[in-house]
Amino acid sequence: MSQETAPKLYDNSTWGQGTRSIHGGQPADSVTGAVCVPISLATTFVQPSPGQHSGYEYSRTGNPTRKAMEDCVATLEGGSYGLAFASGSATCMSIIHLLSSGDHVICGDDVYGGTNRYFNKVATPCNGISFTFVDTTNPENIRGAIQENTKMVWLETPTNPTLKITDIKRACEIAHEKDLIVVVDNTFMSSYFQRPLLLGADIVMHSMTKYMNGHSDVVMGVLATNSEDLFTRMKFIQNSIGAVPAPFDCYMVLRGLKTLHLRMQRHASNALEVATFLEQHDKVEKVTYPGLASHPQHELASKQMTGFGGMVTVYLKGGLKESTRFLEALKLFALAESLGAVECLAEHPAIMTHAAVPREQRALLGISDSLVRLSVGVEDIADILSDLVQALDSI
Repeated sequence: MSQETAPKLYDNSTWGQGTRSIHGGQPADSVTGAVCVPISLATTFVQPSPGQHSGYEYSRTGNPTRKAMEDCVATLEGGSYGLAFASGSATCMSIIHLLSSGDHVICGDDVYGGTNRYFNKVATPCNGISFTFVDTTNPENIRGAIQENTKMVWLETPTNPTLKITDIKRACEIAHEKDLIVVVDNTFMSSYFQRPLLLGADIVMHSMTKYMNGHSDVVMGVLATNSEDLFTRMKFIQNSIGAVPAPFDCYMVLRGLKTLHLRMQRHASNALEVATFLEQHDKVEKVTYPGLASHPQHELASKQMTGFGGMVTVYLKGGLKESTRFLEALKLFALAESLGAVECLAEHPAIMTHAAVPREQRALLGISDSLVRLSVGVEDIADILSDLVQALDSI
């Protein structure tokens, strides 16, 4: 059976997210009975007759370990199909290959710096695709940005790093009036706290490097969809470009997914305590966290998400000097790019993850020199708060 014509993924709709994380796409091995998905390193597969195979012919086209992981993510997202790629950026690039030169995309104005860089500095000059960046916290801005050649709307919610939230359902309603493809980057929330496909999105994507894998040891991306047409087109693109992950990496992500529900619960509870503490500290100007009543879209977050995640954005009083001192003083928090891992991470977006975003645009978005992004881990909360206290005291 061809991977391109694979039937929709079977899913027990009564399963909760924890059960899906552990069992989705992962039946016991039919040959040995192994409860863990085997790592299939084969690059090619025997065919009993020319053009006839059991579903696998060449590992770039399809791999059993990768397929199990793709199916698990699709199950978690409430989708029918999943496809994995070598990184979140490779996923982004592959989705944009659905478009043609001359097409137009509406994108949220506060997306990950690497996405902004790819759209503006690669997809536009190399592929002839144009982008309009708007504040999608007001979905009507999407309507106002639609052009005759608009083909796609790209959302990231909550955004990176200012944690702005878009009403996914309303944005999809507006986009679908013009038959536009809606893509939602769900990296910050993971499939545990938010499922955009159930709110109307056509494609949901993740940097699996972050919460979905959750252990700072795999770089990968994935997408899920309920559209057979989009799956078929994206499967062709995946095979043609060949930016696919290794079987071992897929095994590692499957291993990480088994504790997704447990990790996300701890991330969120720790993050809420961190955000509440920091909001009351006299050396902090402002804290942004969807779980705080002070977040301007707290009500929307409570409506479309089942939890508030582990990301906290902090504006310290002062500027670059103060934020640098704070980051250098942290001991438990690692000063490092990336996010969503079991360990606490901290970074300075203006200098690190969003340095590729022009200074003028950073200023408009509120990515200032005083902004620090915290990825709150799953360590003991007392130790996390103690580290923040001593770092703030050092300013």
